Amino acid sequence: MTKKVLMKGNEAIAEAAVRGGCRFFFGYPITPQTEIPEYLSWRLFEVGGDFVQAESEVAAINMVYGAGGAGGRAMTSSSSPGISLKQEGISYMAMAEIPAVVVNMVRAGPGLGGIQPAQSDYSQAVKGGGHGDYKLLVYAPATIQEAVNLMYIAWDKAEQYRIPVFILGDGMMGQLMEPIELPPMKQPNDPEKFDWATTGSHYGEGRRIINSLYLKSEECLQQNYRLQAKYREIEKNEVICETIDCDDAEIVLTAYGSVGRICKSALPILRQKGIKVGLIRPTTLFPFATKVFEEVANKPNVKRFLTVELSAGQYNEDVRLAVNGKKPIDLLSRMGGEVMSAEDIVEKVMEVIK
Repeated sequence: MTKKVLMKGNEAIAEAAVRGGCRFFFGYPITPQTEIPEYLSWRLFEVGGDFVQAESEVAAINMVYGAGGAGGRAMTSSSSPGISLKQEGISYMAMAEIPAVVVNMVRAGPGLGGIQPAQSDYSQAVKGGGHGDYKLLVYAPATIQEAVNLMYIAWDKAEQYRIPVFILGDGMMGQLMEPIELPPMKQPNDPEKFDWATTGSHYGEGRRIINSLYLKSEECLQQNYRLQAKYREIEKNEVICETIDCDDAEIVLTAYGSVGRICKSALPILRQKGIKVGLIRPTTLFPFATKVFEEVANKPNVKRFLTVELSAGQYNEDVRLAVNGKKPIDLLSRMGGEVMSAEDIVEKVMEVIK
């Protein structure tokens, strides 16, 4: 039997980062994710890595740019206002095709808001929160174990596609404690094997330039085409989505992240009441599970959808696009750090099916 350990979400994510090959962290403390840099401030040195508490979030993301551009497995983490400050650097990395990992433990907003959990950074993460036409590979784990598993593969995907990978959590996930299985240590790839990394050891092979500036419109156009082609490839290959009891469902709940697990706990309660209910829980927010929604919406037994989220309806917008008017969609939302319970979901379902 595999041994499990009891860990807080933030610390488990930090340990999974190290085991996934992370050797460079640059960040700045902000609640409710501060345990991530706190943990890595000592853990990285044990594996020969480097930790820097930067003077600001802006400085931190540009340090990630530099380390990632040299082929290092680098990351940063923050919470909502801090992620906003990093957006310019994330846009630069997307254009320069620098692999890296960014973690956002979302707190309530707008502004400083509160330290309670929220999902109100959905659009920022999924639509490309900085300037320009770009996307990130966005994972939204529902449990600490899933967060560990996704963190473990994040750099593999980042290097495969040369793209920043985004882990979208929330304050609840960061502070929960759960028993988890930790994966084995993984050694990072040798930067010398990359044909793009600016390691300084490729003298005589021509210049390697990591750049997001294209002064000639033709060159900028071609780079944008390259990026869009890459995003289409990611859409084709990287969708992860869980469906539960949708074969006979008349009403289908849909949620992601921590709210997805709350919805899952509501399913047996509703089934016991004789209500045929199912669940769509996407793990990737980009790429979005559009085909999954299309297939479920085409089922004759499905009468309607209920989106459940900790925001005003940001996720619901993408659900509506995917369902494309085939079935009605209701919304249960909470904002400001308030979290719905399974009973709240049951009550909402009873209301919409009347």
